[in-house]
Amino acid sequence: MSLPLALVAAAQAATLSANQHQVSAAMPLPTGAPAWRDEFSGKTLDRTKWSFDTSRNAQGWYNGELQYYAADRRENLRLENGVLIIEARNDPAALKSRPDYGKQQYSAAKITTQGKASWTYGFYEIRAKVPCAYGTWPAVWMMPEGSYPWPKGGEIDILEHVGSKPRVLHANLHTELFNHAIKTGRGAERTLETACSAFHNYQLDWRPDAITVGVDGRAFMRVKNDQPGGHGAWPFDKPFYMILNLAIGGDWAAPKGMDPKVLPQRFEVDYVRVWSAAK
Repeated sequence: MSLPLALVAAAQAATLSANQHQVSAAMPLPTGAPAWRDEFSGKTLDRTKWSFDTSRNAQGWYNGELQYYAADRRENLRLENGVLIIEARNDPAALKSRPDYGKQQYSAAKITTQGKASWTYGFYEIRAKVPCAYGTWPAVWMMPEGSYPWPKGGEIDILEHVGSKPRVLHANLHTELFNHAIKTGRGAERTLETACSAFHNYQLDWRPDAITVGVDGRAFMRVKNDQPGGHGAWPFDKPFYMILNLAIGGDWAAPKGMDPKVLPQRFEVDYVRVWSAAK
């Protein structure tokens, strides 16, 4: 989920995705057991693996988004029957007493493995079901450990889905030289009619020479490490951590404005599995 600079965010409405790196190819799972996994089989979120991100609640989040990200609030994040549920709600009265409240009308949750688990290369699979209501914006994405001003450190978007395009999946990469803010973004889209009615396996195959994203064993985006520019073109050679979140509203998910009557909505994640890169 892109983090554009404040000065350019308003000008990027409905342009956060690209569609020029389409591919259709088999995307088989690696052999052997995952090196890291969360099956969400406990009663509460495993805090040895995940942290809540509430860092911009007071000043507001990017891309014109309208949500407050709550921490340790069961209404917004819970485990039920082996599934992680991130739920967006229209409940501003319940938020007003919070010290970091930024006058948001909607609540949701965002969790990351930052500082707890990060990876360089490998194969990733996230089984999930997305909501399709206008204004919802679930995402599975990765950012680099360390301090990098966006987009110099890079960004890997495994799955983005916006309610303004309910039957379309988006996958994107962002770097200093290739990103939507300067209209050079690299990515692809795929239509998936059952994205909101069924669980699907969203997959990333990250290698030194290419990054491939697919769903249910079939790749639909591949970006090769074949452009000049060094780190500005390809910063994907260092540890990245994973992020799961459900944003609400914003320039891309609800360009015509948000209708609070569509809430609550759920982003459901069955598991996250990571295989190490082959030696």
